[in-house]
Amino acid sequence: MANSLPKLKLIPTFLILFTIFSSFSTLVTAKKIHLFSRTLAPSRLGLKREKLSHLHFYFHDIVSGRNATAVRVAEAAMTNTSSTGFGAVVMMDDPLTVRPQLSSKQVGRAQGIYAFASQNELGLLMVLNFAFTEGKYNGSNPSVLGRNTVFSAVREMPIVGGSRLFRFARGYAHATTHTFDLKSGDAVVEYNVYVFHY
Repeated sequence: MANSLPKLKLIPTFLILFTIFSSFSTLVTAKKIHLFSRTLAPSRLGLKREKLSHLHFYFHDIVSGRNATAVRVAEAAMTNTSSTGFGAVVMMDDPLTVRPQLSSKQVGRAQGIYAFASQNELGLLMVLNFAFTEGKYNGSNPSVLGRNTVFSAVREMPIVGGSRLFRFARGYAHATTHTFDLKSGDAVVEYNVYVFHY
């Protein structure tokens, strides 16, 4: 019995050492797993002071004729019987101009898709970039991802990011229909975009 007492005294010491080693091993493993991320100061990426910009332009959605800038690329079996066009997907490369006339100066293109996403009203899911080609924003693109109920007087869609001068962008776009041709389906939409960016 005297020989078994020293063995019993070693068990708590062994458990303490095992717990310490296991905790250390877990911390080392956790650190290895999280090496893919780190916190940076914005200045490390050359980001200075955030500013708010207002962009104003006209969006020309041309669905008719030989030079259409928006074309249907997919539809559901029920799309043609739906009163809202539910299930249709349209790819666009729409001109953006400084005035409502298509002949006015072009400042970029709206490139992306819109999908008819509502069964109860004409509601679109808009996924697009405003690809600017003029001035200081040439080559920079704010990105929109949002809902557009086209018969509402003013529609608001979020700016969810962007590239180049619009990296880390956030804000919103107000869309107001300027003209809509019921016969052809062509539309001119006025956009006022308010965006925070660096």
